[in-house]
This record gives sequence, structure tokens and C-alpha cells, in this order.
Amino acid sequence: MTSALLIIDVQHALCHGADAAFDIASVIDRINRVSAKARAVGAPVILIQHEEADGPLQHGAEGWQLDARLQLSDADLRLHKTACDSFYKTNLQDLLLSHTVDHLVVCGLQSEFCVDSTVRAALARGYPVTLVADGHSTVDNAVLTAAQISAHHNTTLANLGSFGPRVTAVPAAEIALSA
Repeated sequence: MTSALLIIDVQHALCHGADAAFDIASVIDRINRVSAKARAVGAPVILIQHEEADGPLQHGAEGWQLDARLQLSDADLRLHKTACDSFYKTNLQDLLLSHTVDHLVVCGLQSEFCVDSTVRAALARGYPVTLVADGHSTVDNAVLTAAQISAHHNTTLANLGSFGPRVTAVPAAEIALSA
């Protein structure tokens, strides 16, 4: 199995201030540990950045930049997106095909938006997914805390069976990748 690591939207605006995701420093630390594992085996690491026409996630703005705590490599691949689904109107599928990837490891922000949408889109395209169970986060909403939202998505995504390929939610310490 050839894996790729998708790191979704770990951007300044989502990691600082009033919109900072829950427990973000620890989440970034766990993402860094998983990305180090990916790089060590030669698996592609794809950094995905959301962008909007205006506001804090406008291309090039401070908020759009990847968070400074995220460990990067010159070999990492970059992808910009404008929708929650990282496949929608991007070249993600082409990148995965060019690296003969047949399995995705997914982490990042936000659990109920871009992480959820990308995982479901990956399943629909035939990719089994390992969700870094403690490597995604979000913010509280009017109904649930951020921790509840992330836990809910770990359970919900792992119980999807209609696509064929499945999601396995695994803590960062137990993630294994292959290239």
C-alpha cells in the first residue's frame, strides 16, 4: 500500500486568536510527529491551504499562511483549495495518481468541515483512509464542544460503509505509513 499524508488547513487564522481550534498546540505537535513518519518512509506529504476571495484566508494574507509551528520540508507538496472538499476543483487526484497513492492518512482542520468533506470525497474515489484520531480539531459550536465534534467525527467516519473503502481512526502514536 502506498500512503500519502494530507495535512488540511493548518493555517494561521485557524490556529490563533478567537478562531483558534481546540488544543491546537498539541494537535500540531501530533501532526508533526505523523509528518516526520511519512517523510522517513518517503510517503508524499501534501499541505492543503484553504483560500477565500477576502477575509483572513485570502491568498497571501497572514491568516492564509501555514502555522509557524508546523514542521515543513522542501519536498512537501502544496495544494490550494476554495471548498471544504480538497478534491473539488484541485489537482489532488492527479497528485495522488502521479505518486501511485492508494491509501490516505488525513489530519488537520476543521473536523466537521474540510476534514469530513475530504475524507468522504476520498472514500468516494476509492481510497481507504486512516484518520489521525487526535490530529484534527475545530472550535465549539452552539451545540457541541470542539472535543465532542472531533470525537463524533472519529466515530461517524469510521462507521461509513457504503463507499466500499473504510476509515480507520487511529491515534498519531500508532500511525504507520508506507511508500
